[in-house]
Amino acid sequence: MTVGSEESTPAVRIAAVRNELRPAELRIAEALQADPATAVESTAQEFADRLGVARSSVIRTCQKLGYTGWPRLRVALARQIALAAPARPALGDQTGLGAMRAEIDRFAALLPQTLALLAEDVVERVVAALVSARRVLCVANGLSSPLALDLAMRLTAAGRQTDVLQDAFGQQVAARHLGEEDVLVVISGSGANELSLRAAAAARRGGARVIAVTSFASSPLMQHADDALVVASVHESFRDELEYTSRIAHAVLLHALVPLVVERLGPSARAARTSVLEVLGANLSDEHASEDASRG
Repeated sequence: MTVGSEESTPAVRIAAVRNELRPAELRIAEALQADPATAVESTAQEFADRLGVARSSVIRTCQKLGYTGWPRLRVALARQIALAAPARPALGDQTGLGAMRAEIDRFAALLPQTLALLAEDVVERVVAALVSARRVLCVANGLSSPLALDLAMRLTAAGRQTDVLQDAFGQQVAARHLGEEDVLVVISGSGANELSLRAAAAARRGGARVIAVTSFASSPLMQHADDALVVASVHESFRDELEYTSRIAHAVLLHALVPLVVERLGPSARAARTSVLEVLGANLSDEHASEDASRG
């Protein structure tokens, strides 16, 4: 299983495979995240002794993260330290606006890593499928639900008619009606939302192509997906991810995906934009007319 390009950091890879690590491997991964500097200065045996685990567990963890061995992981950790985003300062040490700016700066520093787990051929297949599909349906539940609505609205505005349903039962019914020429986009950060999994399974039964947008390279959703856009976490640790749960990295990826589809659609997308501008213009005019009437 691939966990990203050479540029993807150990922290990104750990986030992508965390849900398939054994207890000892998870302990090692958490130690790598908590104190990468110590790992860089240690041999595999020294690091294993420090954690009270077998050296073989350390090596196995390296391999699950996509490294051939401990030396390659140490080099990657050193690079990660050099590229590390600034730590989140205590809120009590700054004004509200200052805290907002600091958080945005942190996210901006981590943002390039959100695409570190993607492969060019996968992105190409996803774009091609969205452009050529007879019908596109977006499905998401829980925290990911607003992302499906946003993606469907933006694609529809660009001329790629895309449906979205908020009701979980309705999602499954609609997904079951999809056929071989159709595409289901399932957005699930965990890749384990039961409602979204049922929709994905229903689409597969009808022969539809399933595209997953998720945070984990291995999850139940991946078993139903033909292609997956695995979004790297913008959090530096699992604890950080739990405390500051966010789907902003997924939103950024989907934001960047839409222009690729629009470009591939060509003239039809430009015509759709004209229609959208006409609708917007008419509604703005109505709004001003209402305001004028209320003033009168």
